Amino acid sequence: MTHLKTLTLTILLVMFTLSAAAMDLNTAKSKGFLGEQQNGYLGLVNPGAPGDAKSLMQQVNDQRRANYQSIARTNGIDLKSVESLAGQKAINKTARGHFVQAPNGQWVKK
Repeated sequence: MTHLKTLTLTILLVMFTLSAAAMDLNTAKSKGFLGEQQNGYLGLVNPGAPGDAKSLMQQVNDQRRANYQSIARTNGIDLKSVESLAGQKAINKTARGHFVQAPNGQWVKK
């Protein structure tokens, strides 16, 4: 019986680990871990967020930075302008209940 309990616990831990590792952006935002910043990038709302949320934030921000640089280069404008415009668009599109960064830098629930 002890072996069965250990096996069950192991399976539950594996399932939990897989579901946590599979965190997507919407989940990270809805749980209040990540939010949209004024500068066009994701920010860490909750410093106690799990590592996979932080990793997701870095991956998304790296992709965004590459896209912003491409847009800036193609259109002959500075990166900061692209980032600022993207930030405003992302904040405007943020779902109710998710966090956005106010102009004063504070996190607020939309």
